[in-house]
Amino acid sequence: MGVETVYKPMGVKTGFIADEEDPLLFERIDTMRMARDLGVHAANRQRVIATNVANADTPGYRARDLRDFDPDRAPVSLKTTRPGHVAAGGWGSAAGVIDARGEPSPNGNSVSIEDEMLRAADAKRQFDLSLSVMQSGLTMMRTALGRRG
Repeated sequence: MGVETVYKPMGVKTGFIADEEDPLLFERIDTMRMARDLGVHAANRQRVIATNVANADTPGYRARDLRDFDPDRAPVSLKTTRPGHVAAGGWGSAAGVIDARGEPSPNGNSVSIEDEMLRAADAKRQFDLSLSVMQSGLTMMRTALGRRG
């Protein structure tokens, strides 16, 4: 005699519907939006740095980096119309990738491990700042609502 498990999907109604015309609460606060964008930029920059390090021995590879984060010049993301489409734009997209400055080695590779370590430390600092601002914002919201922690 076998045991049959029946899965029943559960729906949870939260009382609000998020759409493009009604962004989430965090999106309405410029500081939170900027902190999120900085965190996304830092994470994408870490990806580019990791790719550079992975190609440190590849002949002819040119080191890349992202443009510096500038909240006034934040790139826009394109809207997708179908699930199969890939969204383009946003921090770290191909439009934001630039050639990193550096002297190429005799084999044409321009990756410097020391420079990549400095860039990685800078990206971590940006990400930590983003996280700290988000946590402080959440703490202020909880305090305003009369909740602790």
